[in-house]
Amino acid sequence: MSKKVVKFEYEKETKNSIRYKEVPEEGTPPIVGSLYVQKWFAGSCKNIEITIDKKD
Repeated sequence: MSKKVVKFEYEKETKNSIRYKEVPEEGTPPIVGSLYVQKWFAGSCKNIEITIDKKD
């Protein structure tokens, strides 16, 4: 089991959601890439973090 916190920053707004782009750690490739979050939840948030918990 391992956990990873992935950081995202605002990229653009669509009709019902906000697209965030991943900010990878220096020297590593992106894990997720882009992430869409519904506007009703995201509000005006410019940065978000997602925790991925790998269950091996």
